[in-house]
Amino acid sequence: MTTLRLTVAQALVRFLARQFTERDGRRHRLVNACWGIFGHGNVAGIGQALREEPEALPFLQGRNEQAMVHAATAFARQSDRLRAQAVTTSIGPGATNLVTGAALATVNHLPVLLLPGDTFATRRADPVLQQLEVPYAGDLSVNDALRPVSRYFDRVTRPEALIPAALQAMRVLADPVGTGAVTLALPQDVQTEAYDWPAEFFADRVWRVPRPAPDADALAEAARVLRGARRPLIVAGGGVHHSEAEDALRAFADATGIPVAATQAGKGALRHDHPADVGGIGHTGTATAAALAREADAVLGVGTRYTDFTTASATLFADPGVRFVNLNIAAFDAHKLAALPLVADAREGLTALSRALRGHRVDAAYETGYTTAKAAWERRVDAAYAAPDPAARPTQTQVLGALDAVVGDTDIVINAAGSLPGDLHRLWRARSRRQYHLEYGYSCMGYEIPAALGVALAAPGRPVWALVGDGTYLMNPTEIVTAVQEGVAFTLVLLQNHGFASIGGLSEQTGGERFGTDYRFRAADGTYTGAPLPVDLAANAASLGMRVLRAPTVGALRDALAEARGADRPTCVYVETETADTVPGAPGAQSWWDVPVAETATRPAAVAARRDYERHAADRRRYL
Repeated sequence: MTTLRLTVAQALVRFLARQFTERDGRRHRLVNACWGIFGHGNVAGIGQALREEPEALPFLQGRNEQAMVHAATAFARQSDRLRAQAVTTSIGPGATNLVTGAALATVNHLPVLLLPGDTFATRRADPVLQQLEVPYAGDLSVNDALRPVSRYFDRVTRPEALIPAALQAMRVLADPVGTGAVTLALPQDVQTEAYDWPAEFFADRVWRVPRPAPDADALAEAARVLRGARRPLIVAGGGVHHSEAEDALRAFADATGIPVAATQAGKGALRHDHPADVGGIGHTGTATAAALAREADAVLGVGTRYTDFTTASATLFADPGVRFVNLNIAAFDAHKLAALPLVADAREGLTALSRALRGHRVDAAYETGYTTAKAAWERRVDAAYAAPDPAARPTQTQVLGALDAVVGDTDIVINAAGSLPGDLHRLWRARSRRQYHLEYGYSCMGYEIPAALGVALAAPGRPVWALVGDGTYLMNPTEIVTAVQEGVAFTLVLLQNHGFASIGGLSEQTGGERFGTDYRFRAADGTYTGAPLPVDLAANAASLGMRVLRAPTVGALRDALAEARGADRPTCVYVETETADTVPGAPGAQSWWDVPVAETATRPAAVAARRDYERHAADRRRYL
């Protein structure tokens, strides 16, 4: 048997270079780059291996471990989960900083390979620098914090153990059902040990991504439910994009006339101007979609997890006899809401449903009703986007309107947290399948800037916009430096509203009176003085290497966005938004979200909020 003598780290790098996914006859490099920050847990192992064979696994130098995972996760999403990236860190804080990013990847079913350094397997140095000593278990390290947020976890304590561990890791990364964060903890001494590896370990290996078809009996029952419905509705989730099922969904909607509402992850499954597209659904959705959901007697969910935002905390689908049919590649999600499960690939399932429903179409009056409502909603969007005075300071929705006027079909808009996701879900007019990149499974502040790097690497040449509020920017601006170093062009649209606008509004609604959500000076009694903090985020972005365009007015904003779209270097458009109540903004929430309010309180605001909470909570139901 032919063998190659390499260290564990060298063998892993060479192995990763030979792994591929394949779907629909198209082959992709599975792990095509490795992000890294080096320390004593990986510099002499993985670091040496990456330096020795740079062509095997290109290296990307990050500044924050969590941010590196975000970048790799965004890369995987933009790649329809057919490509992934690795992330290597030292032991200790470098490893624990991975946890938030790993949770985000796993919650969103997006593949990322984590390679944290670990303590000595031989215990020669015990405790090693940064080691957490656990008195009751000698085999634990801080890396075990990654177990609950990983879809696969292994600690490679001997060289030969890498072979089964690496193969299992690739299996999970390429699994359309079970993918997420995959962690291979690598003790720093084992990384540098040499071993005689079988040459077969480094042969090209193809992981075929299947498209399972629906069960015939389940398909027939699903078709019967949809044929019998008078007011059916489709809820399109992220699985539509992951499966590249947009064309199949459009053909299904064209044939049946069933309206399509989209979750945050599913937005863009249909173009905004398709007659059947009724916009976002749920707490942050449109009035059109909310009205249809309340009256729907049958709901076809395609690739959705039905989070509480989508169901308005189990209050949105109000028809007493509503039936759910869930087309999902994951049986766990297909069975939610006591649905008829149609366990299949989204594209294959929609194609099969189209055949089963051939000749069936919803009543013409139903179509007329929702298309009329859609047109009325579009007029509300136009009103929110309108900015008649070019010399005025723009509102947040006017910023979106100015951006809407600049972007084309190829542009990609990224956001994750704050008040922007609600405005975007309700208002944004998605022009292409991967234009709308909202991370709302974990809604992680600090995701957008590193995600812009990952998206730009996955889709070179496409304009990328990271929309960030001041609160999110302060969480994680570090990868601006990485973008400058790597020459990755994207535009950061930085909105300064001097506080946590989203949670401030939620605090007010729940009786908290915006406590702890403002970025202004505080008096001794805890109240805010009204004077903004002397913080210049535009100057901060410039100090990290960005070109900054300040936009104090609507007119300046329009010019800055147009200039930024053609930039060939990382660029920031900085705008302070108008927050006065007299300025028109986005339409409010069209459905409820369950955030419990104190049952007893002394402050009048909290007492009133509890009464309102109990009124809405009475509408919750179990779908059985």
